[in-house]
Amino acid sequence: MRIAEVGNIIEFKEGLQGIVEKVNENSVIVDLTYMQNFRNLELDARTVVNHKNYKIIKESVS
Repeated sequence: MRIAEVGNIIEFKEGLQGIVEKVNENSVIVDLTYMQNFRNLELDARTVVNHKNYKIIKESVS
């Protein structure tokens, strides 16, 4: 299992995507406003995702 880094784009929970803002010991904090349909989904702007529950879609460029 690869752990995401700040700036990576991850996918989780049936297709939701977001940008990793902070990496914690067991989870990441993700900014969901990255998704084009964010406003239609009526979700909070940020969420916490356990490392076991996501896959990295795109690496950060840093």
